[in-house]
Amino acid sequence: MRPLRRPVLAVLSGALALGGLTACTEKSDAKAGEDGAIGVTAADTTCDTTAKTAKAGKVTLAIANKGKRATEVEIVMPDGRIVSEKENIGPGVSYTLTAEVKAGSYEIACRPGMVGHGVRQKLTVSGKGSAAERDPRLDAAVSAYRDYAQDQADQTLPKVMVFTDAIRAGELDAAKKAYAPSRIGWERTEPVAESFGDIDPKTDTRADGLEKGQKWTGWHRLEKALFEDGKIGAEEKTLATRLDKDLKDWQRRVGRAVITPTSMANGAKDLLDEVATGKVTGEEERYSHTDLVDFKANVEGAEKAYTLLRAVAKTNDPDLVARLDTRFAALDKQLDAYRPSPDSYEFTSYDKVGEARRKKLSDGVNALAEPLSKLAAAVVGK
Repeated sequence: MRPLRRPVLAVLSGALALGGLTACTEKSDAKAGEDGAIGVTAADTTCDTTAKTAKAGKVTLAIANKGKRATEVEIVMPDGRIVSEKENIGPGVSYTLTAEVKAGSYEIACRPGMVGHGVRQKLTVSGKGSAAERDPRLDAAVSAYRDYAQDQADQTLPKVMVFTDAIRAGELDAAKKAYAPSRIGWERTEPVAESFGDIDPKTDTRADGLEKGQKWTGWHRLEKALFEDGKIGAEEKTLATRLDKDLKDWQRRVGRAVITPTSMANGAKDLLDEVATGKVTGEEERYSHTDLVDFKANVEGAEKAYTLLRAVAKTNDPDLVARLDTRFAALDKQLDAYRPSPDSYEFTSYDKVGEARRKKLSDGVNALAEPLSKLAAAVVGK
């Protein structure tokens, strides 16, 4: 999901707020000019960069948000596809984004408030760079992840049809039961869907994430009708058919996604940020309270990307891999406590999870998110 996110401090309360900061406010290790890093200064109405050109291969953005709102910074292709991005950079926060970029014309986009087209600067990338010389294990990882993303999309569509068929039949209980399972494959590979820019707003936006004039469609509009309003009308049946159409578009486009080792690594971190800003807080599934299903799917998607990159990361940074192995296992164990068996997706309703237990989940997410933010640098070498 790409909702209108508030900084974590604003959406969590008490001790939970303190536990939720690390996942979204990773401090930058790079400064503009160091090792060729391009400085990006984002503000509420401007997006200034220290360079308009870069060499192909490893491109590092040293981002600083000087504005009053959380922002998102992206490297965007001419057709709108996103090469890499960092969402929810809070006011006063710095972040290092490492991406693998081929020769071509791009834009660096700053999106204050994480909505709209944003403010953009041109970036021309030239030469062959390290991408052409990268470890063949990374090529295998990209190929395997592309297959995984396509498989998840292919598996999602039949589950979505169970959900939308129930809505069209007016079967409220059946639709409610099918809602959470229909989202698992999407949540596992959400960074791929978000890379297209136009699909996520139509399928996975919450009411508070709508842009001015945008019609509310997708899963969460239907979630509200089913779980809060308790009714299925003609509009919901029409929206169900619209969801089918939009997700078939996603399924067709997955093969065109820009996938690189660094986009996989950054995407894994983005999935943890999704958990920190939406799932741990209970905001994303506010009507159905199926947040833990999404939570688990996000973690599984992050772990899949990590597993495919693990061999190269271990060569370059074995200590980092040891930490990631330990913390993925710990978070998986925490989530298992909320379901009857390790292979079940019948999780505890999140409205039954108190603040103290949410705080522990938040701590587990933060413990994993910190080392995971270093994975992109590890896979392209120090």
